[in-house]
Amino acid sequence: MNFLFLFLLTINDNKVIEVRFTNIPPKIDGAIEEIWQMADSAYDFIQFEPYEKTEPTERTVVYVLQDKENLYFAFRCYAQKHKPTACLTEDEDDVRIGIDPFNSKNTAYFFQVFGSGLFYEGWILDDGRTYDNSWEGIWYHAIKLYDDRFEVEIKIPFKSIRYKKGLDQWGIGFGRYIAHNRETDCWNEYLQFEGVLVSKFGALKGIRPQITGYYFELYPEGFVRYDKYQGEEDKFKPNASLNFKWDLTPQTTLNATIYPDFAQIESDPFTLNLSRYPTFLNERRPFFLEGQEIFRMSDFGENMNFFEPLNIFYSRRIGKSMNGDAVPIIAGVKLTNKSLDWNLGVLGAYTDKYSMNDTVLEQARGFGVLRAKRNLFKNSDIGMLFSGTMVDKDDYNYTLGLDGVYRKGVTQLIMQGAMSDKNGERGWALSSGFSDLIGNFFTFVSAMIVNDSFDVSDIGFVPWPGQKQFMLMSGPYKNFPKGFLKDLYIAPGIVVNQEPGNKNWSKLGILEINPNFRNNWGFDFSTTLGLYYEADTNYFYRELNFVSWGNLASQIFECGCNYNYSYNYRRGYLAYQGSNWLTLNYSIIPQLIIGSNTRLWIEWDTLNTIIAMTPLLRPQIIVRFNAYMNLSLFSELVMEAPGTDLGATDLLSNRIGMLFSWNFRPKSWLYIALNDYREQNETGQLKPQYTIGAIKAKYLIYF
Repeated sequence: MNFLFLFLLTINDNKVIEVRFTNIPPKIDGAIEEIWQMADSAYDFIQFEPYEKTEPTERTVVYVLQDKENLYFAFRCYAQKHKPTACLTEDEDDVRIGIDPFNSKNTAYFFQVFGSGLFYEGWILDDGRTYDNSWEGIWYHAIKLYDDRFEVEIKIPFKSIRYKKGLDQWGIGFGRYIAHNRETDCWNEYLQFEGVLVSKFGALKGIRPQITGYYFELYPEGFVRYDKYQGEEDKFKPNASLNFKWDLTPQTTLNATIYPDFAQIESDPFTLNLSRYPTFLNERRPFFLEGQEIFRMSDFGENMNFFEPLNIFYSRRIGKSMNGDAVPIIAGVKLTNKSLDWNLGVLGAYTDKYSMNDTVLEQARGFGVLRAKRNLFKNSDIGMLFSGTMVDKDDYNYTLGLDGVYRKGVTQLIMQGAMSDKNGERGWALSSGFSDLIGNFFTFVSAMIVNDSFDVSDIGFVPWPGQKQFMLMSGPYKNFPKGFLKDLYIAPGIVVNQEPGNKNWSKLGILEINPNFRNNWGFDFSTTLGLYYEADTNYFYRELNFVSWGNLASQIFECGCNYNYSYNYRRGYLAYQGSNWLTLNYSIIPQLIIGSNTRLWIEWDTLNTIIAMTPLLRPQIIVRFNAYMNLSLFSELVMEAPGTDLGATDLLSNRIGMLFSWNFRPKSWLYIALNDYREQNETGQLKPQYTIGAIKAKYLIYF
């Protein structure tokens, strides 16, 4: 039996499934009816984890159909050995689809449905190395659970996705996760050290969308907002904004927003930054999230932190946060086009001036971004990105970047360059990286040079003017087909660095040890030592970093610590510093989860005495009423203890937040949000700084 299975794997490297046409659409209710018997099916799944290239423990069958306007999928997931797992707040069974409608071998949509009915959708980028859930589409799904199987039906309207008109073969990938034994099965064969690559998807043949006309989405938003800032009058304002999306063709989309108000729906978490560089904040606003996969320079993926891309467009600069508030955005417009060979994008936005206490803190300004990217060699590309902002002829910031990436399997090579102009001062920057498995050695190389006068502070995020750095890491990688250890990577390396304002080069040695275990636990240990030049000081740098993760009580668990001897820019001297973190959630009942994100920063003085500890406690309660309705509550407490005297700990600030969200129909939401922030004053009392409450409704009208 095993010999036959391995033989079938060798003759099914390039899998194909045919899309058959039906005039009678299947009913999306989770029960696979007779109409699906006419469909072609994918059934010869292969285990990806925990034991790659082996026979799955359970059978999975996927059927595919289409009519004039929709693409349909049905999963029949057998569970003969264990009943399917479904829970709104724990690890549960799920099914996954990846669709590459341009046959790009690099970018795809993903759709995921869980046993409880929870669902996610988004983009797969960088040939499978980055998952981006910013895309929100209109699609339908249903699931039914039985003792010996579960069945999922999915309907995806062609007008909800972009595709190459006239292309009758798309890339397709199917997957299934079994929570009981943490097993992932895929229709296509992938290697664990490579990951699930879009370039290794199978073929969806005979696809023929037959819709005509244009697709238009209109999002009227109404909100009521209450603002109370310390020292200012209370403000209570009802308002409205308008957003729309117009698919001019299956490949071209126009998005626009007028007077948007993001109303503190989500607040950025507190972090204690002891370095010389600012903290990068993730984008959270819907208008900028949708389509952000186009307006970005190439990257190696989510877990590859050896390379720093040139982020010459950073959308958080538009309508940036100031004093707990945000600079108001008057309007924004975005035009994007995707084709087999080209990705094109144009973005424009205009922000109003921002004042506080009759003082103008930020002038009104315009923003513009242009992106063009050409696909090469199946899943490689070369591109250009221009971004800029302007108040007037004397106050502007422009930058132009070029980037190229070559990908083939695990091999990646990225090269990037950019030039900036800020109020007449010009500069340049270069960044490149390479990764490959050479024999049994994983090798990572990166190099970055940022000119002293390179400045994108008003439009991008490259806060390292004057820095030069080269890094090389290479070490043995071993994959274990059986046993408790899944893979092991041991990598020594070197870093050569020149900090801004220093003529001397720092030289560091690195050792990293990264084992991953069969039960999805793992850890990463690294140490860095060497002579460092920084802030007019030369010293022996040492750093210890440890991160551990796993699945504890069917929840994701992560903890870690970082200790180093370096320059403390908060205090202005050379000393030890450390940070520790723990993230853990626990499901009380299927609808209720409690969790905590805890951090502890420790600072020493020059005599190696602990002078301050800064704990952060962020307890959180999440209530999932169903797959469409959630309530989250959190309290973020920031404290400081003098030295090790925990009894003298002061509460520096407390942020309380609440967010109720209800996705009552596709792309239509109701939000009720509250953010209350209090901070310790000079007398040691916790005083209100601001309170923001909002009720916001977003309703989709589409035709």
